[in-house]
This record gives sequence, structure tokens and C-alpha cells, in this order.
Amino acid sequence: MAEVLSQSQIDALLQAAQSGGVDLNQPEQSTEKKYRKYDFYSPRKFTKDRMKMIRGIFENYTRIINSRINGLLHTTSEVSVELVEEQRYYEFSNALSDGDVLTLADVNVQGVRATEDTPVLIQLNTGVALNMMDRLMGGEGESTSNVPVGYTFTDLELKLYEDIVKDLISVMGGSWENYIDMDFSFRKVEPNPTLVQLIGLDETVVIVGVSIKFDNASGNMNICLPGMMLTGIFAKIMSMNQAGRGSGEDNSEEILDILRDSQLEITAELGRTQLTLQDIYTLNVGDVVDLGHSTKEPVNLYIGGQPWFIGKLGTQGDNMAVKIWGSCHAQAREEE
Repeated sequence: MAEVLSQSQIDALLQAAQSGGVDLNQPEQSTEKKYRKYDFYSPRKFTKDRMKMIRGIFENYTRIINSRINGLLHTTSEVSVELVEEQRYYEFSNALSDGDVLTLADVNVQGVRATEDTPVLIQLNTGVALNMMDRLMGGEGESTSNVPVGYTFTDLELKLYEDIVKDLISVMGGSWENYIDMDFSFRKVEPNPTLVQLIGLDETVVIVGVSIKFDNASGNMNICLPGMMLTGIFAKIMSMNQAGRGSGEDNSEEILDILRDSQLEITAELGRTQLTLQDIYTLNVGDVVDLGHSTKEPVNLYIGGQPWFIGKLGTQGDNMAVKIWGSCHAQAREEE
């Protein structure tokens, strides 16, 4: 129901209109809140936290390959993550052109192959790939503006392309080491992307767009992560975290095993006495200093400056030794 104005509100509105304070011709602003449309046909499978986690992983990956590219090509480049987006596979597939080359990589999770039929797909921009090949062969890098549309790699270029992507794939698992032990291995290079039908067209994938920039060329490397693979990996990470939280006793035992191998300095106090500086100055080899402590009385053993054990003086072979026969009381250690 429309809001009913009081007489005082009507008078104030008319007075404001006469004085020019209110523009009667201005359309009323809509207070309706706008909502983002949700596609129920293709619901999102991964939360924002998962996508943020993937971005962080591949930001670490870009830092790794940035140094490798600079060392391999003897140049300076900038590598960064441009986007991390959830899509359907047909969106990624339709964006590929005839001249693009796809690289297939398998994933081994803790020694068990997780993606035998659904590998990770990597597509390197043709211009950037040619620039990297030219630098690899000792050139200064070919400009991407000179590459014709639909360029097809030769057999030699495909071999160089394969060597480059093998090096980039070999370090991809290191970016996941904070979450799970994973290894990425090169499977093959496919020069015709239309022949790759290992992923369903409607299957959810996560596309990671990596920007690679040189002084005279720039392009993208797109990494397609199958949704089923990521679901299995996230489930394994979650189970590992739950197992880690529920195994406090096992962890404490491991910590104790590490501590058992630690080295500590133990000091036995045989006695205490006071000497003047003159007495110390006149000491010679063979002099005896009376500590005022009988050999039959117990001695204290110190660890880290605190008394922990009580022992008795004796000998072990030709050496003096202390036999531990008790521990100091905790309160005595605090008082000390």
C-alpha cells in the first residue's frame, strides 16, 4: 500500500517545490536492490575460498617459472596470474584456434595416479612460444606482431615447444607442496586441439590464465584444471587436515622421537668455593683447590642452567663419573 503523507509533510513538499528545492521532473530513483543472476543449469562447484586457494597456488607457481624462464632464455620476463575462473569445458575449447597446441599433463597425488583419463591441459600462446623458441636458439626473440593468424608449428618447432613445456610442467607440483604432495608429468603434445576429447563438454573446469611478458612480446599461458580432479584433490586435502587434527598422540610421539635425538649439555657441580684474585693469580699446575664438598655427598646435575638430577661421584674405568640416582623436585628447580 502506498504511504499516506500527513498535512505537514504535504505543506513542506509544496513549499520546497515552489522554492525550487525539489525537481518535480526528476524521475524517482529506484530503491530496488540488484542481484547477480545465477545460472541453475551450470551451478558453481567451487567456493570463493577454493578459487582463492587455487590463485595463491599458481601465484607461487608463476614466481617459480619466472626465474626458470629467465635462466633458460637468458632474458628478463614478467610472469603473473591474470585470472582464475570456473567455466564449462566447451567455453575453453571454443576459444581455441586451429593453430593452437595443447599439452597434456598427468597428475600423481602421493604416488597414486589421480587423473588417468582427464589430464591437465596447457595452452601456450603461439606468439610467446615462438619468441621463447627464438631466444632458446640464441636469438633476440621474435615479435608477436609478426606471427600470422593460424600459424602452424613445424616439426622442429614442436620439438622445441615440447622441451619448453616439459620444463614448465616439471615444477608445477612444487606450488602445491604447502597443501599436498603432487607431481605433474608430461604426457604428450597435441597440435590439433579438436582431437582432444578427454573431458566432457559440459564438465566443470577451472581456467588459470598466466600472463608472460618479454620486452618485445607478450601472451598468455592457459591452464585447464578438470573439475573432477580438483574435487578429488580438495577431498584428500580435507581428509589429511582432519586426520592431522585427530592424531595428536601420534604427533606427540613423533615430536618426542625428534627430541630424543637432540643434544643437551649436562653440567655436574662438584662443589663451590671462594678464592681471592691473588690466590687465583698464584695458582700453578698440580695445586689442589678445596671445594668443601665430600665425595660421599650427592652432587647436582644442571641442564640449561637448572638443576634436574641428583647424582653420586664415582669412577668409570680410569675416568671420573657421576651416577644419577634421582631427580630434583620441580619446586626446587623453580626456587633455584
